[in-house]
Amino acid sequence: MNVVNVISSWPASRWPWAFLALTAFTFESIALYFQYGLGLEPCIMCVYQRVAVFGLFLACLPALIRPDLALMRLTSFIGWIVSAFWGLSIAYEHVQMQNPDNFMLLMSCDIYPNFPSWLQLHQWLPGIFEPRGTCGDIDWMFLSLSMPQWMVIIFGGYSLAALFVLAARVVKKKSI
Repeated sequence: MNVVNVISSWPASRWPWAFLALTAFTFESIALYFQYGLGLEPCIMCVYQRVAVFGLFLACLPALIRPDLALMRLTSFIGWIVSAFWGLSIAYEHVQMQNPDNFMLLMSCDIYPNFPSWLQLHQWLPGIFEPRGTCGDIDWMFLSLSMPQWMVIIFGGYSLAALFVLAARVVKKKSI
């Protein structure tokens, strides 16, 4: 069996969706450790990135329930792609806010999240989704990269993985 066939078969199995959900859960847990263990308060952009990671976790659920159904896989794929690319966009914007050579540094981030009226996460779960930090602050670095820069890499990885699996599915369909 060639690589394209193997990769294109992954969405019909539970284990890849479970792995994706586990990575999202791990990143959410790490975010809470940074907040409560290290005392790093999340800013509005951090909160939006948490929502995107939570979206990745939720996106896995339909395919975890019934990976054999195309509609469930499609729902999960769409949620994966939307969450990954939205998270990448937010993380990139956050990096730009922290760049001292960028005019965006002069602009501050919002104080309150712009969630829809029917999804006020910052009020329902303030311990997770209430922003308390400032977007321009760089409170943590690892290997010379700030947290938003790491999130660009993480969301970039999620985005590339989604495109890679999708491309393998398209290539397999065309070869049939």
